[in-house]
Amino acid sequence: MASLSEGEVTNRGSMWELDQNLDRPMDEEAGRLKNMYREKKFSSALLLRLAFQSLGVVFGDLGTSPLYVFYNIFPRGVDNDEDVIGALSLIIYTLTLIPLLKYVFVVLRANDNGQGGTFALYSLLCRHAKINTIPNQHRTDEELTTYSRQTYEENSVAEKIKRWLEAHAYKRNILLILVLIGTCTAIGDGILTPAISVLSASGGIKVQNQNMSTDIVVLVAVVILIGLFSMQHYGTDKVGWLFAPIVLLWFILIGSVGAVNIHKYNNSVLKAYNPVYIYRFFRRRWNSDIWTSLGGVMLSITGTEALFADLCHFPVLAIQIAFTLIVFPCLLLAYTGQAAYIISHKKHVADAFYRSIPDAIYWPAFVIATAAAIVASQATISATYSIIKQALALGCFPRVKIVHTSKKFLGQIYIPDINWVLLVLCIAVTAGFKNQSQIGNAYGTAVVIVMLVTTFLMVPIMLLVWKSHWVLVVTFIVLSLMVEVPYFVACILKIDQGGWVSLVIATAFFLIMYVWHFCTVKRGVPHIFSHFITNLPAIHSVVVFVCVKYLPVYTVPTEERFLVRRIGPKNFHMFRCVARYGYKDLHKRDEDFERMLFECVLFFVRLESMMEGGYSDSDEFSVPELAGTGGGALTSSAFLQGEKTCSTMCSNGELSLSSQDSIVPAQSPPPPRSSRLLTRCSEGEAASTVGDELEFLNRCKDAGVVHILGNTIVRARRDSGVVKKIAVDYMYAFMRRMCRENSVIFNVPHESLLNVGQIYYI
Repeated sequence: MASLSEGEVTNRGSMWELDQNLDRPMDEEAGRLKNMYREKKFSSALLLRLAFQSLGVVFGDLGTSPLYVFYNIFPRGVDNDEDVIGALSLIIYTLTLIPLLKYVFVVLRANDNGQGGTFALYSLLCRHAKINTIPNQHRTDEELTTYSRQTYEENSVAEKIKRWLEAHAYKRNILLILVLIGTCTAIGDGILTPAISVLSASGGIKVQNQNMSTDIVVLVAVVILIGLFSMQHYGTDKVGWLFAPIVLLWFILIGSVGAVNIHKYNNSVLKAYNPVYIYRFFRRRWNSDIWTSLGGVMLSITGTEALFADLCHFPVLAIQIAFTLIVFPCLLLAYTGQAAYIISHKKHVADAFYRSIPDAIYWPAFVIATAAAIVASQATISATYSIIKQALALGCFPRVKIVHTSKKFLGQIYIPDINWVLLVLCIAVTAGFKNQSQIGNAYGTAVVIVMLVTTFLMVPIMLLVWKSHWVLVVTFIVLSLMVEVPYFVACILKIDQGGWVSLVIATAFFLIMYVWHFCTVKRGVPHIFSHFITNLPAIHSVVVFVCVKYLPVYTVPTEERFLVRRIGPKNFHMFRCVARYGYKDLHKRDEDFERMLFECVLFFVRLESMMEGGYSDSDEFSVPELAGTGGGALTSSAFLQGEKTCSTMCSNGELSLSSQDSIVPAQSPPPPRSSRLLTRCSEGEAASTVGDELEFLNRCKDAGVVHILGNTIVRARRDSGVVKKIAVDYMYAFMRRMCRENSVIFNVPHESLLNVGQIYYI
C-alpha cells in the first residue's frame, strides 16, 4: 500500500499525459433535450383529492399538538382565567403568523421543483451562487432542464449579495454549517416526535383510572414505539391509504369537541381573538414563569417544519387548500374549546384534552388519538430517512443501506441502520423522562432551531432567487424573528429541564456529518489507476472511465443523465462517461451495469461515425436511449481492470467532486465520484473501422468480469493540530470501519474481488 501526501505528484510520462487528458473539462452537450419537468397543471377535482391525501402525510404532527400544549404552558397549574385567555391568544396568533403566513404562503414557494426542506433551500442557493463546498459544478450542468437559475443586473442588490457570498470560503462554510444545524435538529425531530406523540396519546388510559401507575403508561408507549419501528420495512405505501382518513377523522373530532366545549362551558374565551390579551398575558406573568409558558405555546406549531420537508409528495396548492380549509380552523376550535374547559376545570389542566371529551365517545376518541399519534410519528420518521439520503448524496453522511419500499413512489425509502438507532433513542427518551413536560422542552428546542435556520436561509433565497424588494425581505425577517426569537430564548432557558436532549442529539449528528464531509472534500482521488499500473503492469485494450457525480438539483431527467466522449486517439479505445444525479434520484443495484455501460459506449461509437468529420477528444453528447436503464446503476467511484475482459470496480468510497468533472492530480481541486472500467482482450487485437471496433468491444465484453475496488485510507499529517488528528484519525476512521463496505453496497462477489489501496495524508 503506497502513501500519497496532499500536493504530491507521482505520475510521469504517458501516464501523466493520460491524467492530463482526463483533466480536460467536457464541452457543452450536443443540443438540448426536451424539458419533461414543466410545472404540472392539476384539475380542481385532482387538487381536492391531493389535498385530502396530504392530511395523512403532511399534517399529522401539527394536528396532534393539542394533546400536550396546555399542560406544557401551565405545568404548575393555573389560577387565573385571564392567563388561560392570554395563552390562547398567543396560540391563535402564533398559528396565524408561523404556519399560515410564513410557511403555507411564503416558504412553500421556495421549493426546488416540488422538493422541500433545508437541503432544497441549499440546492437553490448553490445554483444561483458559487457557494457549494464540493466544487463539482460545470457549465454543461447548467444546460439541464432542472438546473434553473437567475441572471442579475450589474450593481443590483442581488448581484452584490451574490458577490459577497462568493468572496470568501469561510462564508460558504458558515452557510454549510447553518444547513447542517437545521438538518441535524430536524433529525432530532424524528426522535422526539414519536416519543411525545405516543406518550401523550397513551396517557389517555390513565384518565379513566387515576390509580394506574405512570410506568404502565410508559410501558404501553414503548410497546407502541417498538411496533411502529418494526413495521417500517414494509414502507408507507402499504399502509398509506389509511393515513388520510385517520387524520381527517382526527381533525373532525378535535374540531367538533372544541365547538361543543365552547358552547357548553365558557364562550367568553372568544375574547382571545383580540390580540390585546397577549400584552396583558406578558404583563401579568413577566415576573413569574413567562418563559415556561412561552415554551409550551411553542409546541402548538410543532410539525410546521415537517410541513415543508414533506412537500415533495404534493403540489403547493393542495397543501394550502388542506391547511386553510381543514387544519387551521379545526386547530383553532380545538385550542379554544380546551381553554373553555380549563377555565371551568382549572385542576384538569394536566390532561385537559382527554377530560374535555364527552364520556360517550371517550374510548373511540382514545383509539383515534393513538392512531393519529402513530401517523404523526410515521411522517416524521419518513422525513428523517429522506434527510439522511440527501445528506449521503451530498457527501455529508457515512454509507448506509437504503431500501426503496415502493415501486410507485421513489421517495419512499427505509434505512434499517437509522431505523433501529431512532428506536433505541426514542425508547431512551420516553423511558428516561416519563413525562410530557421534559420531552416537550426538548422537542420545542429542536423545532425552533429548524425554524430559525429556515428564516435565515430564506433571506438569500428571496434576494437571489425571487429578486424580492428589500422592504419585503426586511418585513419577512422582522415578523419571523419577532415570534421565533422569544420562543428560542424560552426553549434555551429550559435546557436543564430536558432541552439539553435535543442539543445533544443535534450535536452528535452534526459532528458525524461535518467530519465526514470535511474528510470527503479533502480526500479526493489519489492516482490509483497510475499506482496500480505501476505496480502491476498490463496492456489495456479498452478503458471506460465512468464518473458518477451529484448536482445541486433535486433530479436529473433520465434523458439527460449520461454524457460520453472519447479520450485520446481511436486506437487507444479509451472513453469517458459522466453519469449525473440529483439528491432525490433513485439509486439501486443493477446486475446489468456492465451490459448497459457497453451499450452506451457502442451507441457512442455508432453516433460518432455518423457525425460529419467525427468527434475530437473534447466532443461529447448524451445517450438518451440508455439513460432510462442506466440511471442509478452505480453510486460510488470504480476502477475497472483485469487480465482478460474485466469490468473492475475500484471504489474510493465517498469521493468528492471537481469543477472540471474529471480525475485530477493530487494538488488540483477534488475530482468527481469516479468509476473506471477497463476491458482487455488478447494482445495485438485492434479495430481500424467502426464495424471492427464494435466487434472488438463486443468480444471484450463477453470474456469475463473482475472487480477491483480502490480503498483510500485517510490520515492526518504529522504536523496537523490535535483537533484535526482526532477528527481524521479517530472519528472518521471509526465511521469508515462502522459503515458499509463498498463491496457490500455494490454486491461484488468475493471470488472476483481485488482491493487496491493507498494512504492519503490531508
